[in-house]
Amino acid sequence: MSSTAAKPEKKVVKRVGVVESDARSKTRKVVINFLAKHPKYGKYMRKRTVLHVHDEQNVSKNGDIVEIAECRPISKTKSWTLVRVVERRSQ
Repeated sequence: MSSTAAKPEKKVVKRVGVVESDARSKTRKVVINFLAKHPKYGKYMRKRTVLHVHDEQNVSKNGDIVEIAECRPISKTKSWTLVRVVERRSQ
């Protein structure tokens, strides 16, 4: 056994969502909408997750569809970074 053995790479978690707020510098609020089945009644309900995302170059704006990836905690609420802007909002 050598100590220089390659460690297995961690799988990067990526999600796609819509930018809800770009009020803060280098931070975006991204909303991920999804459907969840009710445990008792079986009806599908709309749910959403709001994530704070680090955007270093401030490239995303309100309404843009973006791809984000999980990363180390950057602040108390931010542990996601912007990967790319999938689609710009229509003006």
